[in-house]
Amino acid sequence: MPTFRSLLATTAVISMAAISPFTVTSLRAADEQKDVERLNEAATVLREVMDAPDKGIPQDLLEKARCIVIVPGLKKGAFIVGAKYGKGFVSCRDKTTGKWSAPGAVRVEGGSVGFQIGGSETDVILLVMNERGADRLLSSQFTLGGEGEVAAGPVGRTATAQTDGKLTAEILSWSRSRGAFAGVSLQGATLREDEEANQALYGKKLKNREIVEKGVPPPPAAQPLLSLLNRYSPAEKK
Repeated sequence: MPTFRSLLATTAVISMAAISPFTVTSLRAADEQKDVERLNEAATVLREVMDAPDKGIPQDLLEKARCIVIVPGLKKGAFIVGAKYGKGFVSCRDKTTGKWSAPGAVRVEGGSVGFQIGGSETDVILLVMNERGADRLLSSQFTLGGEGEVAAGPVGRTATAQTDGKLTAEILSWSRSRGAFAGVSLQGATLREDEEANQALYGKKLKNREIVEKGVPPPPAAQPLLSLLNRYSPAEKK
């Protein structure tokens, strides 16, 4: 007569068998769908910000940027408690052609921000302005901070007339909450590459540096975002 312990073991084996392989496949499909939706959200954020009359990211800064990071829909209060608060994507220009790369997935954690407190959701955009910043961004983990490294970006159609020293920063950042769009400094926020999201989108785990620097073909879901990047900042204007 089977013992209670043996029955438990048998039940566990049956349960494990029941979730494979179809459940695993379903979970992967669900993860991929979430990342596809997030790519669409990132494209929407970029379009709405750049199309806002006299309130968007200065065109000349986007044209000079080495990389862009878009994190749509940060969660309320997450900066305060230090929890993981958002996921997004990074794309960088090819050093030779100036074209925007396929997007790599990132997670953003911790840090501090001003007017995000009390908002339901916040969208964040970062522009990386030089090669040193891009190299640090494409490491497995990168914490924003340090003198001259990251600064609140200016808002408007052009930044050439502005002489603020912040424009010499490696990274410029903006935040949009409840319709308000402004430059914001994300001191202490940590960016990590998200290999799980990359696997869902590309079919295998890839480092962001591989995606950005080795010409990995973008997934179909990335086309709306890349089309917008090439529309607002085409390679020939680099």
